[in-house]
Amino acid sequence: MLYSFDHQHIDQTRPLAPDEPTGEQLMAAIQCGDENALALLHRRYHGLLRTIIGRIIANDRDVEELVQECLLEVWRHAANYDPAKGQALSWLVTLARRRAIDRLRRKAAYGRAQDRFRVETESEAAAMHSGADEEAAQGDTAAVVGRLIANLPEAQQQAVRLAYFRGLSQRQIAAHTGIPLGTIKTRLELAMRKLRAAALAFGELRESGLATA
Repeated sequence: MLYSFDHQHIDQTRPLAPDEPTGEQLMAAIQCGDENALALLHRRYHGLLRTIIGRIIANDRDVEELVQECLLEVWRHAANYDPAKGQALSWLVTLARRRAIDRLRRKAAYGRAQDRFRVETESEAAAMHSGADEEAAQGDTAAVVGRLIANLPEAQQQAVRLAYFRGLSQRQIAAHTGIPLGTIKTRLELAMRKLRAAALAFGELRESGLATA
């Protein structure tokens, strides 16, 4: 499969001086482990990569982080570049776009997971404390969820964050962490049991007027 690229951006790159190595020559050197070639590639295309990624990701910090991730991927996976499939710059642009789109999708999934976790937790609290003022209960729950999770053992925190903040299934968590599926299930069950108990205790305190804002 040939590398896809944006002609407009590539056409905007400055012409190389006669003594400057081409992108293909730089990639060949990087494939041989030449760190100086990677540094030159970075200086030459840093601005271009920021522009490409910035068209997809609006956050400047994320843009710069993705540029660095792209260069790290170039270093680690330089062997994947095949000059027969296209220019080195085309490969780099394709890589940058793919990284940016993946980040955008992960952020969207993270936002959906946060919403799902909040709804589930608030539903638990509402079922336990019927008759309480809904807006106050939601505000209280949103304020303490982070603290409740932080009080869990580290292993259970990891499972909860992967399940509810990154939207991974139990099988995906097991594959991601290398931990047996049964262990992941147990950790999530224990974590949710503790969170429900903590939510119940918090609700009782709030209803008796002892909870702090």
